[in-house]
Amino acid sequence: MKQLLLVLAILYVLPVQAQQERFKPVFTNMTELGASFGQVRYGNPFSESVARRVNLTAQTFNGVQVSQRLAIGGTIGVDMYNTALLIPLCAGMRYDLARPGQKNLRVFTSLDTGWGFAWLQEDPTGYKTTGGWVIAPGIGFRTGKTSNANFIMSLSYKRQEAEADKPLFWNELAKHETRVYNRMLIRLGVSF
Repeated sequence: MKQLLLVLAILYVLPVQAQQERFKPVFTNMTELGASFGQVRYGNPFSESVARRVNLTAQTFNGVQVSQRLAIGGTIGVDMYNTALLIPLCAGMRYDLARPGQKNLRVFTSLDTGWGFAWLQEDPTGYKTTGGWVIAPGIGFRTGKTSNANFIMSLSYKRQEAEADKPLFWNELAKHETRVYNRMLIRLGVSF
């Protein structure tokens, strides 16, 4: 009798333990537009000035959601600085710190690294601008359901390197400028 009750209890409990549905990788996109804030030093060695700059930045991340929290893909964007127009082409990842489905407000982290290109840069005669290495870690939040489009707000740091060759004057052998843009970025956008 005890064995029969034990078997019935096990059979009663088994249907309650449903299997979780296996995660299927899906396409994901995050498109953002915002402003970059930073300072620049310019002038000659005898008279150097510092000025604050606010510039336009935009990017789109396209990738695969490989788990409920992690997305891996590529990022392309445009960064408009006062003296350069750079196109960063990066490998990127996005990681949700909170489990999807728990809340409508989810915090995520991001990391993009790659190379910035000066493909759209229009240089004056004698000038040559080239891009360089870029890295951009960040944090942000998404509002909305995981299955629908979401609103995004993010804060990130971006380090973008660039170089410029300038025309020579009568007594100069070389005129090369190395630029490092260190910027804080605030962006708004959508994801799906």
